[in-house]
Amino acid sequence: MRALICVPARIGSTRFPRKPLHPISGRSLLERVVQVARVAAKQTGSDFVVAVDHEEVAELCRHIGAPFVMTDPGHSSGTDRALAAAKAFGSHPEFVLNLQGDAPFTPPEHVAALIRAAEVRPGADVFTPVVRLDWDGLDTLRAHKKEHPFSGTTCVRRDDGTALWFSKNILPAIRKEEKLRETDALSPVFRHIGLYGYRIDALEEFTEIGLGYYEQLEGLEQLRFLENGMVVHAEEVAPPKLSMSGVDTPADAELAAQLIAKFGDPFDHLETGL
Repeated sequence: MRALICVPARIGSTRFPRKPLHPISGRSLLERVVQVARVAAKQTGSDFVVAVDHEEVAELCRHIGAPFVMTDPGHSSGTDRALAAAKAFGSHPEFVLNLQGDAPFTPPEHVAALIRAAEVRPGADVFTPVVRLDWDGLDTLRAHKKEHPFSGTTCVRRDDGTALWFSKNILPAIRKEEKLRETDALSPVFRHIGLYGYRIDALEEFTEIGLGYYEQLEGLEQLRFLENGMVVHAEEVAPPKLSMSGVDTPADAELAAQLIAKFGDPFDHLETGL
């Protein structure tokens, strides 16, 4: 299976202009994400490419030795940019993984897990990771949602990993929870991680079909696939050592630097990939 890891890197973010170039603990945000892509590509024998929309980002790619393609600044989403990059890169991939350019703490193992799952599950169209929460993790998520009800997504899945639904609510509801806590170390709740891999035909279809009804209600683009009868595989992965939803603002970049100072720099522990 020919797989391509795409890193969309858009310079014109309204909430955080020039975001890919922003330094976090001595390395640009883009350099950190590129290293994740580089290592995952080496682990799986895949290619990787950065989808840029500005010459400054292209110059950074040259500086760090990352392959890139120039894409239209008018693309409305990273998904559209990833598809454009896949078509322009020239490797004719069968599978495209969209590694968000604002996710520097993504474990390469999560990327590799989706690529490997796609190799052995030909019936699925889309692949995304989930983490099964222990009871402390579930309690933390519940407390977080009291202040931020639309932060954090859960997934209901079959035993084979086929996703049944995603929601900003905590699913499933749990009857007799106290008894379950006594017998099981893990809760039945899966937290979704926003990383996606697509078969190329599914990615093309996703960008062509309109917004789904429940997609708009929940604000979850993966529901567009389910609403249109496509199969989403939710691959269970280990919890990341460092976790944050993404670097969307300068405040998020500062938080990322604080996490690095507290827990160590994951960049230093990645293989070079060279």
